Amino acid sequence: MKKSISKVASEVRASTTLAIDSMFKQMKAQGIDVVGFGAGEPDFATPENIKEAGIEAIRNNQTKYTPAAGLLKLREAIADRVYKDYGVKYEASQVVVSSGAKHNVYIALQVLTDPGDEIIIPAPYWVSYYEMTKIADGVPVVITAEESADFKITAQQLENAITPKTKAILLNSPSNPTGMLYTKNELLEIGKVCVKHGVYIIADDIYCNLVYDGVKFVGMASLGDEINDLTILINGVSKSYAMTGWRIGYALANPEIAKAMANYQSHSTSAPSTISQMAALEALTGPQDSVEEMRLAFEERRDFLCKNMNAIEGISCIKPQGAFYVMMNMSSFVGKTMYGTVIKDGDDFAKLFLEKGLVATVPCSGFGAPNYIRWSYATSMSEIKRGLDRLESFIKNA
Repeated sequence: MKKSISKVASEVRASTTLAIDSMFKQMKAQGIDVVGFGAGEPDFATPENIKEAGIEAIRNNQTKYTPAAGLLKLREAIADRVYKDYGVKYEASQVVVSSGAKHNVYIALQVLTDPGDEIIIPAPYWVSYYEMTKIADGVPVVITAEESADFKITAQQLENAITPKTKAILLNSPSNPTGMLYTKNELLEIGKVCVKHGVYIIADDIYCNLVYDGVKFVGMASLGDEINDLTILINGVSKSYAMTGWRIGYALANPEIAKAMANYQSHSTSAPSTISQMAALEALTGPQDSVEEMRLAFEERRDFLCKNMNAIEGISCIKPQGAFYVMMNMSSFVGKTMYGTVIKDGDDFAKLFLEKGLVATVPCSGFGAPNYIRWSYATSMSEIKRGLDRLESFIKNA
């Protein structure tokens, strides 16, 4: 009899966001007039100077392996960019370039986690955090951040969740899926708890350049030497430079962790794409105008989406402070019948909304928030207007 696959692999769930996006693209390919709010990627094109840098790398035959941690000049540029953005100094040897920020989170968990170690994950959380923790043979410990608290946990909640088995906390600010941003004081209090217990902080800062209302982003790594030593700073070029498909992310950490992450990568992917690394080098060292242009466009879309969503009876949302997501609260429909279906949670609502309203959104059960739906406003204003019109019609005609 054929042996089964591993227990860990059999328990890993598919990504909710990628599944919805795949369904949306399939419907579009079939000619169905569906509007999509599922994908977590900017709808802008990669800036021309960055594309040209990738093309030039091919022309110059820069297509061979690089060191496992990435090209030295790219790691130097990352350290320089982080110093400009965070005010924190890192050596190039403390930088690890990987195939996307997601891959850096994965490697960080693999490097830190022994079997049975607990990883604290504030909810709502990005769906992959939970699954990656299980893949690393760790135990996900979820702390729920309520909407009334702007979807942010407190230092006291963290203190209460820590046990002798706690190894790290995964903190994403601004957050996917909530878009909420931790203040400097909130981060400092959380950081103090981590220092007290020797708990590592995997700080996913991938949306750091997409912050609104004149608020300044503060990174956990900038809050003193003790906190910095425990922090693995994760970032990348995907969101800020519209480079999701180029697959370049990076991590900065203390020398011991950075070396371990580079070693781990050397036995998995060897190194990220050389061509993409050259494009990322241009992104980080070239003109930064496109970053601000995208940020302003996202802020305008956010304002429109939140204002009009809150005007529709039965649903609500709080205005996010960063990223490009809105968490729609649809709890008022739980237990009610829509189009002949009893709504149990956001999964039922989202499925019906796609089938009857022809709008693809992401149910947040996989994010630890079953009565919410995530909308990505990384799409055009015209599509946002169409989606809201369809939402209002979908609810009225249920």
